[in-house]
Formats: sequence, C-alpha cells, structure tokens
Amino acid sequence: MGFWFYMVFIDSLIPIAIIGFVFYFSKKAPKGINSVFGYRTRSSMRNRKTWEYAHKHCGKVWLLTGCVTLSLSYISLIVMLLTLSKCLPTIGLYGGIVCGIQLVILIASIFPTEVALKKKFDSDRQN
Repeated sequence: MGFWFYMVFIDSLIPIAIIGFVFYFSKKAPKGINSVFGYRTRSSMRNRKTWEYAHKHCGKVWLLTGCVTLSLSYISLIVMLLTLSKCLPTIGLYGGIVCGIQLVILIASIFPTEVALKKKFDSDRQN
C-alpha cells in the first residue's frame, strides 16, 4: 500500500508542476527571451510580443491540461487500486503508463499555442 501512495505522489508531480507554472506564466513571461526557461519555440522567441503572448496563451492551455490530467490521474489510480492486482510490479507499470500519458498530453499542449501564435503574428508582419 505504501508503494501505491508513492506512485500517487509521483503521478501528481507533473500535473501539479503544470498548474504551478500556469500561475507564473499567466502573470508575466520570463524577463528576457532566453533558451533556458519558459515556453521556448522558434515562433515564441521571435520578439518580446510573441514571447509574452505565447506565455499567456500557454498558461491558459496548461491550466486546462493540468486540471484534467490531475483528475484523470487520480481517477485512474483509484480504479487501479480497487480492481487490479496490488503487486508492486503492476502498480509500478500502471503508474509509469499514467506518467507517460501525462507527458504526451504536456507535449501535445504545444500545438494549440503554436497555432495561436501563427494566427496572431503573421510571419511577414510582427503585429
């Protein structure tokens, strides 16, 4: 049972980190455009306006993504606890799958922000 609680904690880290960055990014983008911290894509790093817009938009997408991912993770882990075998390898495998799905959803959240950047900031004009 202790390993199950550990797995719940580990599978909660990604959604909680996403939600934490939402509050940081939605208030302000990192001060300087850099390749170390923040929402870093070629289109978001074009200029200050695109940098700030990308962070605000990404914050909105991540709020939805983080809340949905966190609730789905808890639901799936509770279902696993009630229905599946409680042996450690099964819990570890299931928790790893949940974590992998969270990462796929996190990476997929890049696409709505990139589409919004392309719509708002034409490649010929910087708005």
